[in-house]
Amino acid sequence: MSDGYYNSKKTDDLCEHVCGQGSKAAKTISRLKCVLKGFDLRTYLLLFVLMPFAILAIYLHGQKFTYFFRPLWESPPKPFQTIPHYYNENVTMEALCSLHGWGIRESPRRVFDAVLFSNEKDLLTVRWNELYPFVTQFVLLESNSTFTGLPKPLVFKSNKDQFKFVEPRLTYGTVGGRFRKGENPFVEEAYQRVALDQLLRIAGIEEDDLLIMSDVDEIPSAHTINLLRWCDDIPQVLHLQLKNYLYSFEYYVDSKSWRASIHRYSPGKTRYAHFRQGNVLLADSGWHCSFCFRYISEFVFKMKAYSHSDRVRFSHYLNPKRIQDVICKGTDLFDMLPEEYTFKEIIGKMGPVPRSYSAVHLPSYLLDNAEQYKYLLPGNCVRDKQTGFK
Repeated sequence: MSDGYYNSKKTDDLCEHVCGQGSKAAKTISRLKCVLKGFDLRTYLLLFVLMPFAILAIYLHGQKFTYFFRPLWESPPKPFQTIPHYYNENVTMEALCSLHGWGIRESPRRVFDAVLFSNEKDLLTVRWNELYPFVTQFVLLESNSTFTGLPKPLVFKSNKDQFKFVEPRLTYGTVGGRFRKGENPFVEEAYQRVALDQLLRIAGIEEDDLLIMSDVDEIPSAHTINLLRWCDDIPQVLHLQLKNYLYSFEYYVDSKSWRASIHRYSPGKTRYAHFRQGNVLLADSGWHCSFCFRYISEFVFKMKAYSHSDRVRFSHYLNPKRIQDVICKGTDLFDMLPEEYTFKEIIGKMGPVPRSYSAVHLPSYLLDNAEQYKYLLPGNCVRDKQTGFK
């Protein structure tokens, strides 16, 4: 046998002899010394350097690991049947309907635009001005609770004078939050959407009226709504492909927003929701401007209030200086990787969102009032430090 074997056995025999001698405390110390004598340098590195480092890395970046390896355990959803979208202001409505394979109606359908409102005053103003020419009734529900159960002021009610231009067409309602601590935020969200169903009935929605289901920051283009109200034989449920923007219209992400939808209302069947309800998608139908706020305080509020508040894993994420830095760099507020289903797409979207210098084909009200809403336009990433609640 090798000399290494005899040396190891000799050490083991010596340890057994030493560990068997002396008091109980002395035996414990001796045993520890004996155990440590059996470790080499690589074992020390593993125990005291690599393992603590690995634990720290998982603590800080565990969410990134799970998102990066998402393609291994989650398949992409079934693709939509995408309808090409034709539009030019000089083309007749009859011709546009025909290009989509639809007929033309003798008179347009009524249109109801229904939203849950939190605190997005500016985007609501842009949205309602964009849709105003073609919406029969605006329906807005506001709660005194966030989806996460935090108390919330009735922001719209306090600022109702800013929206007098829609007052004759507005059905406004409030609903009390349940304030259930520890409850999944999506439960409170679903509760508020059920209340919105009831408000729609109060607003007078009827069979075959068009119902827009989308969040305030998911803004359909006016010509899209006009097309759908005039065309016959459109799908019962039609999802809208929106251009995704982050923080403002300076950071264009992609065109994968699909949660906004248009429904031909059917009493007893149509339910207000914000998930996939059909398989048909109308291309290039508007804009989705996520976290597009004027004030830093509004970013902090939404990060704590919306259904994905669990993404705020560390308190420093809410630091105003950090948030301002993130906005101007176009990086992620929650330090997350892109939510994609292939490694190619994840890697391709890693890093900051590239700046866009295009302000073409944005909502007309936004451009008509560019000075008032300049923070939403390219080149104006610095936010006001005032409070967003008035």
